[in-house]
Amino acid sequence: MKLSRMNGLRASAIGALVVSGALVLSACGSDNNSGATPNGDKTSAAASNIKCEGAKGQLLAAGSSAQKNAMDLWVKNFQAACDGVEVNYQAIGSGGGITKFNQGQVAFAGSDSALKEEEVAESAKICKTGKGVNLPMVGGPIAIGYKLDGVDNLVLDAPTIAKIFNTDIKKWNDPAIAKLNPGVKLPDSNIQAFHRSDESGTTQNLGKYLSTAAPAEWKHDPKSKSWPAPGGQAANGSSGVATAVKDAEGSIGYFELSYATANKISTVSVNTGAAAPVAATTENASKAIAAAKVKGTGSDMALSLDYATKAEGAYPLVLVTYQIACDKGNKAETLPTLKAFLNYAISEDGQKVLSDAGYAPMPAEIATKVREIVPTLS
Repeated sequence: MKLSRMNGLRASAIGALVVSGALVLSACGSDNNSGATPNGDKTSAAASNIKCEGAKGQLLAAGSSAQKNAMDLWVKNFQAACDGVEVNYQAIGSGGGITKFNQGQVAFAGSDSALKEEEVAESAKICKTGKGVNLPMVGGPIAIGYKLDGVDNLVLDAPTIAKIFNTDIKKWNDPAIAKLNPGVKLPDSNIQAFHRSDESGTTQNLGKYLSTAAPAEWKHDPKSKSWPAPGGQAANGSSGVATAVKDAEGSIGYFELSYATANKISTVSVNTGAAAPVAATTENASKAIAAAKVKGTGSDMALSLDYATKAEGAYPLVLVTYQIACDKGNKAETLPTLKAFLNYAISEDGQKVLSDAGYAPMPAEIATKVREIVPTLS
């Protein structure tokens, strides 16, 4: 199949994925080393099929904290297989990663949103003979996590989530929340809403979801990676928001499911208009990602997600994280390591380990095309 035929491709294959439950993995250190820790028991087996293909030295990368727990697994397995190789990934947020990539400071960036046109144009200065392309490698749900004593199951819809994060709803027993949770004893206490302080693709995906599913309540720029709403409290990175929610009674925040799982944080089920509220699980996120379309052309695999889905069991608040690299013009000294690492990440073995950390592997059709693109990077 030629790459040009990818436009409009439905990513339906993801529905066939068997996604295991996320393991509760230990948290350690700062945002660069936080969340789910790689499963050492699987390292030897996972590393045995990795092709190092000339990989050597240090590979620098930065960006999305959403994929940091997945990156931990990939890096550990890759370094175990390839002697003398070090992959250093800094989880500084999608915006920071793109900035570093377009300044030539890293070999690739992780971003929870595809490059904007102006970012693609800027990347041409670094890629010289090419441009930055979006290669989807990680998928999963953005969980709305909360800490509310005595409330184990909480249902919210898009308009209510928008009003909470826009500080229009300030009390947990607000009528809008009570209506969605009949029979639940909600406290007459203040809501502490936490958001990201750094530029984040997670923030941008939340904004796209709210702008699509609750346009009357969320009037902010859906393309913004910076937090656009007034009020609330800020924390750095997904791990920072998760830690803040874990520690503060009456709090609510947003972060990838892996951070909720690792920190044992309760998550909201979303009333989408389907027959029943939808929980934040990798399987339910997969059902929503199944409606994605490829909007990129050539070597670019940018996806268009359906945030307004009402399909039964489809969790609409999802993201796909891309690895952003030059299609042409990569630095000769890091190119072999870049290709070997990305080849592993998108391989069947690389994708299999994602569910252990609370992520959804890419659907087979999308993964197949990315596997064809990575070896052509030059």
